[in-house]
Amino acid sequence: MPDQTPVPPPPTPPTPATTPPAEPPAIPAGPTIHIGEEFGTAKKNLPPVKIVLIAVGAVLVVVLIASFLKRAKPQGAGSLDNVVAVEIPEQTSTMVALTFTLRNTSDKAFYVRTLGGSVKTATGDSTADAVSAVDFDRYYQAFPALKNGALPALKPETEIAPGGSKSGTIIVAFPMSVDIFNQRKSVSVVVWPYNETVPVVLTK
Repeated sequence: MPDQTPVPPPPTPPTPATTPPAEPPAIPAGPTIHIGEEFGTAKKNLPPVKIVLIAVGAVLVVVLIASFLKRAKPQGAGSLDNVVAVEIPEQTSTMVALTFTLRNTSDKAFYVRTLGGSVKTATGDSTADAVSAVDFDRYYQAFPALKNGALPALKPETEIAPGGSKSGTIIVAFPMSVDIFNQRKSVSVVVWPYNETVPVVLTK
């Protein structure tokens, strides 16, 4: 009978020793970076509010001064030399002859576009266009007093050279009695030139 002696199992191979992982080299400590300070904040980058307000105020002052200097100014000046008023019977209206001198104070020719008059009274203001120069003789015949101190009519389209002057008369009719007109605060000749945005106003 064969030998039944059991065969011993093969020896277990030795388990290799586990090598612990190597630690990474230490990184030397460097300067601390503060991102907030690097990018900055509005408080740190903007100038103080007081300085900003002062700068804005200075700009506004410059703009206002420039606007004032460039605003439209009358192209002429002059004087209202004589005023004669007569009442139109049964109409509660007053016809007024206004004699004046108009000077061109600009460096370009002054062309008269329209003429008129205005009056300020205790009861209000009134304006009127000048009557046509072709009607002067008819008004002088009806109201001879209008001729006192009058000059030839100054008409639309009259040209005044730079630095020059013209004298003349216009006649206007205001819707008020002569008594109210005589108690006026002021009366004016209003001359509108061509290509201008403000008239020449001569007041007395």
